[in-house]
Amino acid sequence: MAGLNRVQLIGNLGKDPETRFTPKGNKVCTFSVAVNRRWKTGEGETREATDWFNVEAWGRLGEICQQYLQKGSRIYLEGRLKTDRYEQDGETRYYTKVIARQMIMLDRRKGEDAFPVEEEAAEEEA
Repeated sequence: MAGLNRVQLIGNLGKDPETRFTPKGNKVCTFSVAVNRRWKTGEGETREATDWFNVEAWGRLGEICQQYLQKGSRIYLEGRLKTDRYEQDGETRYYTKVIARQMIMLDRRKGEDAFPVEEEAAEEEA
C-alpha cells in the first residue's frame, strides 16, 4: 500500500521570499510561514502559540511566490514534508521543511478573488 505525505497550512509569511539557484541551475524560492493556534486550558484560560514552517517552492510556483508574496502575506499552502540530513560539528542534524505543491493567496484586494496556483515542479534531489 502506498503511503501518504501531505500537509496543508494557512498562515502568514514571516519574511519576504528569497530565490536562489541550486548547483544544477534549478530555481528555488524559500520562505517561512507562521501558523497561529489557540486553545483553552482546563481552567478556561485561552492560550495562543505560533508554529513556524520553512517552505520551498520550485519552478514556476517559486517564481509566482517570489513575485506576489511578501512578509505578512496570508496564504493557503499544500505540499509534502521532506527531511534533510546534514553534518554539523561531527553530529548528524535533521531539518524538516514543506515542499510546496499548491499555494493560494488569501489576501484580497478590493474586487479580486483569491488567486490559486498549483504547480507540479520538479525539485532537485540532494
